[in-house]
Amino acid sequence: DALLNKLEQKGILTVDEAKELKTENQQDSVADFNKAFGSKITMPDWVTGYKLYGDFRGRYDDVSTDIPAFSGNDNNIRLRYRLRVGLIVNMKDDLQVGFRLGTDDAPSSSNTTGGNPLSNNTTLQGNASKKFIFVDAAYGKWTPINDGTWMLAATIGKMDQPFNASYMLFDPDYTPEGGALQATYKINNNNSLAFNGAAFVLDQANSRGPFLYGAQAIWNANWTPKIGTSAGVAVYDIANKANLKTTYDSNLGNSPLAGTTYAENFNPIVASGSATYTLDSFPLYPGAFPIKLAGEFMDNPGAANNNEGWNAGVTLGKSGKKGTWDFSYRYQQLEANAWWDQIVNDDNIALFPTSSTAGTAVGGTNIKGHMVKFDYSIFDSLTFSFTCYINDLINNPVPSAKTSAVHAMVDLMWKF
Repeated sequence: DALLNKLEQKGILTVDEAKELKTENQQDSVADFNKAFGSKITMPDWVTGYKLYGDFRGRYDDVSTDIPAFSGNDNNIRLRYRLRVGLIVNMKDDLQVGFRLGTDDAPSSSNTTGGNPLSNNTTLQGNASKKFIFVDAAYGKWTPINDGTWMLAATIGKMDQPFNASYMLFDPDYTPEGGALQATYKINNNNSLAFNGAAFVLDQANSRGPFLYGAQAIWNANWTPKIGTSAGVAVYDIANKANLKTTYDSNLGNSPLAGTTYAENFNPIVASGSATYTLDSFPLYPGAFPIKLAGEFMDNPGAANNNEGWNAGVTLGKSGKKGTWDFSYRYQQLEANAWWDQIVNDDNIALFPTSSTAGTAVGGTNIKGHMVKFDYSIFDSLTFSFTCYINDLINNPVPSAKTSAVHAMVDLMWKF
């Protein structure tokens, strides 16, 4: 490449000629690498390809409250990182196997079976002690139908959650365990339908263990080259809640409790929608500029009160490629019994008081507030992010106590 650049500068090669030779050189290098790698790694004849992927994220994490007694100060600053590395193996007959390893802190006293189900963050602490790595995903997938009009895929194991849902329902790091069916139907070039269904094991019990069931239908439409919409409806249900533990991590909110079991049922109905308009250009942004409005509403008929949740927001732009960025604002209100508090976003926090002067700043339900987020892709592989949650409790069990909290995070993420 350096030689080609010099020849281009001296006028011996045109810009197009130099670009063509660079492309050929890159293709030859990739082909040579694949040939050499394939000669060293012996795979069965039915394996058609494999993909290694992952990301590393460094984070500055700051939780601020109005209570000086919280964590010994009026804030709680942590330096953290997240590392995820995965492999996808594609095989003949439309089969696929994938797994991913991820970091996390040591198992908590409330969840001794593994790492936090809602986090891959590792906190810098313990005098440079060696850190933990867990199985973050492990699954098998079969796609028996994929003819351009219909697609049908079945997945079993530990997987990325298959529903198109916001963080109000599922934390972004939550990787459920069980089985899922996903299908799409292309009505025409501008309209399609998507269907998601799943059954997930929440815990193992001597009798009937608790399960999470869900089904979702989504209509995606492109009305013009610049206007697109999406509308969906979903139903969820947690069965055998009598065997559901009241805490698997640090989230709070569900109330009231009857002994060590949940007093309310969790079977919400969720409606969601979005509309996107794409501008031809926008200041300080390369290329077409999308503007997206989105909202979500849920109602849990299994609870007698405090059983609704909703969010609405706007996103300007889209990061991911060098020089691109996005800015998002969202307001959310998630009442105490609208959904199971143990699987919602644990970064969306408030201060749950245990007395008039102290409390615990964690995520969960019974929280309302704002989220502001900015992402800028410095390179294709490196993105800077700033996220801030400003929240309060919806219902304060100790009226004299302060419950507001601000959670600010600054990230640098490398992806490969």
